[in-house]
Amino acid sequence: MSYVKPDQLIDDIIHSGVLKSNLTIKQMFVRGTLAGAILGAATTVALTAAAQTGLPIVGAVLFPVGFAMILLLGLELVTGSFALIPLAIMEGRTTLQKGLTNFAVVICAHLFGAVLYAALYVASITYLGTETSDPMIQAIIHMAEHKVLPYEAVGAGGILVAIIKAMLCNWMVAIGTIMFYTSKSTAGKILAMWLPVTTFFSLGLEHAIVNMFVIPAGMMLGANISFGEWWVWNQGPVLIGNLLGAVLFTALPIYFSHRTRVNRAAALEGANEPVLIRS
Repeated sequence: MSYVKPDQLIDDIIHSGVLKSNLTIKQMFVRGTLAGAILGAATTVALTAAAQTGLPIVGAVLFPVGFAMILLLGLELVTGSFALIPLAIMEGRTTLQKGLTNFAVVICAHLFGAVLYAALYVASITYLGTETSDPMIQAIIHMAEHKVLPYEAVGAGGILVAIIKAMLCNWMVAIGTIMFYTSKSTAGKILAMWLPVTTFFSLGLEHAIVNMFVIPAGMMLGANISFGEWWVWNQGPVLIGNLLGAVLFTALPIYFSHRTRVNRAAALEGANEPVLIRS
């Protein structure tokens, strides 16, 4: 009884895109900051579990706990919004300007939250720089360098590889975000989004917000990465790839596979918000 059918699902995710694009700047920033920190915490849980068990798949299974918290709390995760807001813009339910504003503010907020968590976490595992024996130190350094140096070694082709891995990543993350709306029960929502997110993490793909924690944390711990290398060989291309993956692989195929003139007209007629919201 809690299952949401595809026609209603499309209405719900578009309505969510409208609501996200009409948040205040303060709401976007606070929600994005919390989401960035929570994903940083989820990443450390996954890395800790992998180190303790020697099985990376265990970390991948646990990692979606962060996404579950973010979605259940109604926070802002730009990699999910990459799939929701463009559909609201397509249907004239919000504007391109509002969508881009959401993306820009939330990305800055993610960066702030993820780096803040990274600084606090690094301070805790190093005892303010006096301890170097914690196994998580080398795990984070290795992960950070692996997310930058191999792409740099390939050159321009490395940027393309980073974009492709980011597209594949957010294909799964965007599916997880949309599947969250396929149930009206809390347990159903969590289960629906868990599997796609586990898939991306287990495959070692590139997620922009995870990288906003891992790479700065690795740099704080001594990883051989500069600020420029971080943004040129990973963060910039990964943001682009995450956007393309969400729109091209998830949002548009799901939209066009289920949206018809009839159900679109019914949705517009029954929508509480105006057909076109202007600034």
